[in-house]
Amino acid sequence: MRVAADIVLSDEEKAELERLVRSKMTSVRLAQRARIVLLAAQGKQNKVIAAELKIGRVQVGRWRRRYGEKRLAGIERDLPRGAPPTTVDVAKLVELTTQTQPVAATHWSTRTMAAKLGVSAASVSRHWRANGLKPHLVRGFKISRDPKFAEKLEDIVGLYMAPPEHALVLCCDEKSQVQALDRTQPGLPLKPGRAATMTHDYKRHGTTTLFAALNVLDGQIIAQCQQRHRHIEWLKFLRQIDRETPKGKQLHLIADNYATHKHPKVQAWLAKHPRFTMHFTPTSASWLNMVERFFRDITTEQIRRGVFTSVAELIAAIDGYVAHHNKQPKPFIWTKSARDILQKVIRANSRLSSKQNEALH
Repeated sequence: MRVAADIVLSDEEKAELERLVRSKMTSVRLAQRARIVLLAAQGKQNKVIAAELKIGRVQVGRWRRRYGEKRLAGIERDLPRGAPPTTVDVAKLVELTTQTQPVAATHWSTRTMAAKLGVSAASVSRHWRANGLKPHLVRGFKISRDPKFAEKLEDIVGLYMAPPEHALVLCCDEKSQVQALDRTQPGLPLKPGRAATMTHDYKRHGTTTLFAALNVLDGQIIAQCQQRHRHIEWLKFLRQIDRETPKGKQLHLIADNYATHKHPKVQAWLAKHPRFTMHFTPTSASWLNMVERFFRDITTEQIRRGVFTSVAELIAAIDGYVAHHNKQPKPFIWTKSARDILQKVIRANSRLSSKQNEALH
C-alpha cells in the first residue's frame, strides 16, 4: 500500500506558503498547490485534503510528492508535456537546402525538407528564416557580354550624374505590343473583406506601341502611340521630340540597340539634325535606360488591370496617364556610380566563370 510522503516545513517555508495563499498576485494554481502542502504538513491524508479542497486525490498526491522532492521549485511550474522536442541539425538543413534538390522537384519546400529530416515543417521554416534562405524564390538576371560595356556604362551613367550644360538628357524606348484586353465577364468590385475580381481569360482587341522619352532633369514624358515600331515610326517620334523641346538645347538621347534606332534613314535624319546625339546602352542592359522605370509604372498602375474594348480606348488611357504624370512630374534619381556597377558586374562574371568551369569538370 502506497503511503503519502511526510511533509515537514521550516518556519520560513511555512511563512512563504502562507504568503502565497494570501497574496492576490499569486496564480490560482500556485495558491492551490500551497494549500495542499500546508494541509499535508498538518499530517492530513491525501483523500482528506482532496475532499476539503474539492479536487482529485491523484492531484493532491502529485504536488505533495513534488514539494517533498524539490520544495517550492517543485510546485511553481508544470513539467513539460508531450514528447521531448526534436532537435534540428541546422548545418545539415542549410547544406541540403543550398546544395541539393529533392526527388522529382527543382527546390525544397518546408514539407519535403521536414520529411527528409524527420522534423516539423514549422521548424524548417523557422531555421530558413534565421539563415536567410528562401528556396521558393528565384531571381532573374542577365549579364551583358558587350565588349564595350564599360565604355557605354560610363557614358550613360555620366549623363545621369553629371548632365552637360545647356542640354537635355532624354531616355527613349518603345513599349511594343501593348494589348487592348477586354474581360469575358464583368468582375466584382472591391469591398471590405473581399478583393476585387477579374476573369483569368480575356478578349484581344488589337495592340499599340508606346514610344516614350523621359526627361532625366524633371521627369517629364514625351509620348506617342503608334501601330507599329519600325524605323518609320521611330523617325516620326524623333520629329515629335524635335518639336516639343527647346530649339536652343542640345539633346542627348539614350536608347537601346534595336535595329530601327540605327537604320540608315534614321542616321541620315540625325546627320541633318546635329543637336541630337545618340547614346546606346550595352546589349542586354536595358536596366540602364531609366524610361524602363516609367514603363513599369504605367504597366502596374494603368495597363495590367485595365479593361479596354478597343485600341482607341487603350490609347486614350495611356494618353490620360501621361498627361496626369506630366502635371506633377518627379525625376528618377540615379545614385549608383559607374565604378560601383562595374565592380558588381566583374564579381558576377567571375562567379559565372567559376560555375561554368565546375560544370565542365
